[in-house]
Amino acid sequence: MIRKIIKIHEDKCNGCGICINACHEGALQLIDGKAKLVSDVYCDGLGACLPACPEGALEIIEREADEFDEIKVKQKVQGGIFKMRGCMSTKPKLIMSKNNKEKEYSSEIKENSYKSELRQWPCQIKLVPTNAPYLNNAKLLIAADCTAFSYGGIQQFIKDRITLIGCPKLDDGDYSEKLSQILIHNNIKDILVLRMEVPCCSGIVNAVQKALKISEKTIQCKVITIGIDGEILSK
Repeated sequence: MIRKIIKIHEDKCNGCGICINACHEGALQLIDGKAKLVSDVYCDGLGACLPACPEGALEIIEREADEFDEIKVKQKVQGGIFKMRGCMSTKPKLIMSKNNKEKEYSSEIKENSYKSELRQWPCQIKLVPTNAPYLNNAKLLIAADCTAFSYGGIQQFIKDRITLIGCPKLDDGDYSEKLSQILIHNNIKDILVLRMEVPCCSGIVNAVQKALKISEKTIQCKVITIGIDGEILSK
C-alpha cells in the first residue's frame, strides 16, 4: 500500500540518537552510527520524531510500505524483543581503568602540578573570531569537549596547536560554516581532529570535512578516536 512513512537522510544523520527516544513505537534504532528504520510495520507515519532531529535528517514521504501494525509494536516493546535505545553517549557507565581504581589520594591541590599547553583564549568554536591573529599559519586541534576529560594525555595534542573545542550534540547549529570561514581567511598548516567513540561525535568530523570542502583548500587532516575508557582507539 502507498502510505506516509519516515525517511532518513543518512548523509545528514550524525548518530545522536535523539530520534530513537522520540519514536514511541520503537521504529528507529542506531545501527553503525546512523538512525535506521527497523521495519515499516513499526512506523505510524505521523512524524513525531521529526522535531527531535537537530540535523533535519528526517522526512515524512509517501511510498509503497507495509501497513502500520499497532499489535506488533506492542508485542515488541512490551516483550522486550525490541530495545528502545538512544546514543551510547547517554548510557550511564562506571569506568574502572587501571588509573582510577581505589587509591588513597591527597586532598591537597598542588598548584601547577600539570602544565597546560593551551596557547589562546577563547577556545570554544562558537566564540573564536574567524580573524583572530593567532589563527594564521596555525596548526589546529579541533576537539570534542569530552576528549579533554576522557584522555589523560590531552596536553600532548594541545601542544603547539591552536585549540578549538565543541560538542556537536549539545551546541546549536552547524560548526562547518564557522570552520570554513576560519580555513578561508587563514593559512592553516594542518588539522588534527580529536573525537570520542560515541556515534554523535561523528558530527565534529563531518563538520571539518564539510568546511574543507567549502573552503576548497587542500589541508592535511588527521582524526584520532578516544574510547570512553580513555584509550586511543584509532589514529
